[in-house]
Amino acid sequence: MLALVVITIVKLLVLFAFTMTCVAYGTLAERKVCGHIQDRIGPCYCGPRGLLQPLADGLKLFFKEDITPSEVDKPVFILAPVLAVAPPLLAIGVIPFGESITLFGHKIPLVVADVNVAVLYLFAVASFSVYSIVLGGWASNSKYPLLGGLRSAAQMISYELVLGLSIMGVIMLAGSFSLTDIVHAQKHWWFVLTQPLGFLIYIVAATAELNRLPFDLPEAESELVGGYHTEYSSMKFAMFFLGEYANMVVASAVGACLFLGGWNPPFAFLSFIPGIIWFLIKLFFIFFTLLWIRWSWPRLRYDQLMTFSWKYLLPLSLLNIVATAGVMLWMHRI
Repeated sequence: MLALVVITIVKLLVLFAFTMTCVAYGTLAERKVCGHIQDRIGPCYCGPRGLLQPLADGLKLFFKEDITPSEVDKPVFILAPVLAVAPPLLAIGVIPFGESITLFGHKIPLVVADVNVAVLYLFAVASFSVYSIVLGGWASNSKYPLLGGLRSAAQMISYELVLGLSIMGVIMLAGSFSLTDIVHAQKHWWFVLTQPLGFLIYIVAATAELNRLPFDLPEAESELVGGYHTEYSSMKFAMFFLGEYANMVVASAVGACLFLGGWNPPFAFLSFIPGIIWFLIKLFFIFFTLLWIRWSWPRLRYDQLMTFSWKYLLPLSLLNIVATAGVMLWMHRI
């Protein structure tokens, strides 16, 4: 029993360190990708090839003055950044990074908690992320943050529905809500091959849920100064961005499990490469895709954002479910 507790604590610490490292260097990757797309270098002065830029940014934010406006709702104002960070850290614990390994005579699953309803758990936890934006905007007692918070609430309702429907085809094919079972169901064929429309809708809806361009209407600096985080500074400001990039890691990891076969190699003859390596390659591929989208498309208007969800993505998601059910029925799988 003691060994199990120690192993779980070690896995939690390793997973936390991995997530924070991805967050730190995700900001560097963001700026490097932006630089290359815009035909410039990007960060290059802090350390070799700019590798110490995340450390410099962290130190700068840590030592900046933390200003709390006098008219804010202080408890809620402080709580909002915490709620931005907590959901992705809770969500990543149910994501399997590979099959079990044996260390010191103990069989160790590469997941903190192998929940048989992991998909439902992820959606339940992810829904809390919007509270950080809504509460931060409302507690700031300022018009621009409030508008950003209200936009986020409407955006979450619209794209959370589409996000859930985009993976229903995967759940129907796998016959399970467990991420481990879904990965095992892709041993021969990845679901991206049988659910290409679902995968595309997932990427678009995840981008909107993450409030990233072209769907970053809750902050929209050209309209709302900075949106929901206008009144935040120092580490409170940093925690919102920490939550954003941690959510990107979670969305990428979930996409790798649902559509790209998880730790399964693309071809059987490549199975000599450890499964966790394949998983990380797929995770970073989706992460890079999210970065590429941000710097390739202009921001939508708010009415375009809503129209795109309800008039196009929602019908396409329903069509994908009906088509999947029809093919399964035709193949006598249900």
